[in-house]
Amino acid sequence: MASGYGYSGGRARCFAFWQEFSKCYASADTPSQCTSQVEDYIECLHHRKEIARAFEIKEQHMKNVAHQNKESRKVAQVLSEGVITNVGLISKREDEGSTKE
Repeated sequence: MASGYGYSGGRARCFAFWQEFSKCYASADTPSQCTSQVEDYIECLHHRKEIARAFEIKEQHMKNVAHQNKESRKVAQVLSEGVITNVGLISKREDEGSTKE
C-alpha cells in the first residue's frame, strides 16, 4: 500500500490518508499525536464505522416500517368493525346478542 498504486495501476483509494498519516508520523514527537490520521486511514481501508452506521440506519428503518404496519392494521381493524360501534352507540356484545336470537 505504501507504494501508492492501486490494483488498476492508478492511485490507491486510501493513498491520500496514508500520506497524511506518514507526514504526521514523521513530524510528531510521539505516535499518539497522530491518532486521528490513523483512524482516518484505517476507516478508509476497512469502512467499519460506515458499515456500523448503515446497519443502525437499516435497523431503525425496519422498526419504523414495523410500527407503520402495526398502526395500519389497527386502522383497518377499526374500519372493518364499522363506524357505529366505534362511536359507542352499539356495543359489540349487544350487537352479537341481537343476532343470536
